[in-house]
Amino acid sequence: MASARVEPIRPSVAPWTPDGWRTHPAVQMPTYPDAAELVACLDELKSLPPLVTSREILSLKQQLADAQEGRAFLLQGGDCAETFSECSSDTITNRLKVLLQMSLVLVHGLKLPVVRVGRFAGQYAKPRSADSETREEVSLPSYRGDIVNSPEFTESARRPDPRRMIKAHARSAMTMNFVRSLIDGGFADLHHPEFWSLGWVGQSPNAAEYQKMVTAIGDAVRFTEILVGRRMQSLSRVAFHTSHEALLLPYEESQTRQVPRADGWFNLSTHFPWIGMRTAALDGAHVEYFRGIANPIAVKIGPSVTPDALLRLIDVLNPHDEPGRLGLIHRMGVGQIADKLPPLLEAVRREGRRVLWICDPMHGNTESTSNGYKTRRFRNIRDEIEQAFDLHAAAGTRLGGVHLELTGENVTECLGGARQLTEADLQRDYRSTVDPRLNYEQSLEIAMLIVQKRGVIAA
Repeated sequence: MASARVEPIRPSVAPWTPDGWRTHPAVQMPTYPDAAELVACLDELKSLPPLVTSREILSLKQQLADAQEGRAFLLQGGDCAETFSECSSDTITNRLKVLLQMSLVLVHGLKLPVVRVGRFAGQYAKPRSADSETREEVSLPSYRGDIVNSPEFTESARRPDPRRMIKAHARSAMTMNFVRSLIDGGFADLHHPEFWSLGWVGQSPNAAEYQKMVTAIGDAVRFTEILVGRRMQSLSRVAFHTSHEALLLPYEESQTRQVPRADGWFNLSTHFPWIGMRTAALDGAHVEYFRGIANPIAVKIGPSVTPDALLRLIDVLNPHDEPGRLGLIHRMGVGQIADKLPPLLEAVRREGRRVLWICDPMHGNTESTSNGYKTRRFRNIRDEIEQAFDLHAAAGTRLGGVHLELTGENVTECLGGARQLTEADLQRDYRSTVDPRLNYEQSLEIAMLIVQKRGVIAA
């Protein structure tokens, strides 16, 4: 029997301000040893130019509203944690290529527009399970991402340094500038998708199938242009947006501003920030901050979330039921999704709340191997996506997107996939500083799976 609907929590009567989160319990925050230095760095950040515009943010919100209604599909992907050292042209180009190639597969197979959102240009902070790390009786602060400290296990490296927020802003700006330059320069031109290929793509077991799609799309574009009698310039560039977990609230506050001719406060560090599972407490600082910004937002939903708690969270984060405002990213794990997700789907459907359901098949499927590597099994990632489509179809709801940790590099961090990577392969090219990512061919395989699974359900 379905539980009775709880009374909604109304938004606070107190006016919202970007720094109002400071009066709420804040978790996953570093302790900066020099308060004066922190204030000086935040003042400097507040004077720096924004990284994105309110117009871009509102455009994405409309696209996410389309994905809610089945008129588009969200592809959100990128690194688990960016590092300052990987802010390079090759890394950024390869990351963009793999997302473009995946979106090409989805557009071709789903016959729908794809909303492309990258986990980059700001994904520098990471939550940790403990505030400190101990090795051989030496305890130091945990590594919380390059925006806070360094991964090396030394006292100086692990000291939280507020100047790193300014470095993160600069590298995010460089990343955004390069991505925009590539796209404006025709890098994403659908007339030439063959230019998106990565150097080693020809070795992939999926290469032949992907090449057929490239050829089919090229033929379709040329045929359409013959019919209309002109070149379709709109196919020369695509819209691309950024996202990151808005974990480090002092940084996010410094980038939260009002703009001319638009109502509300915008987080101008990214288009689509999200709340992680560890920071989604209803009375917590992160929820308080998120409830007041005008960006489309998302929140990670894990197996411990109850229907009543989820409905209360929706009431706070999207009290006016705005289309495109709120994404719910479920990350249950392959062994729990069948039991834990349906009650949440039923509760939200029953209340008629408009949300964008997104599947994160990565974070619930992390494990450690016998040789000490943190990894994920491709078959578990694949199976969670397949179950998610089936469960949404059975509940009368719609899975509108996926959220993936991936890279355009030829890494060996997740087991299985087309090449059947084993534990012995992990040491060959394991580069991640935090979580394991899908490599190029595994990412492409997921895109093909989505086309097959969603197509069957739609039929």
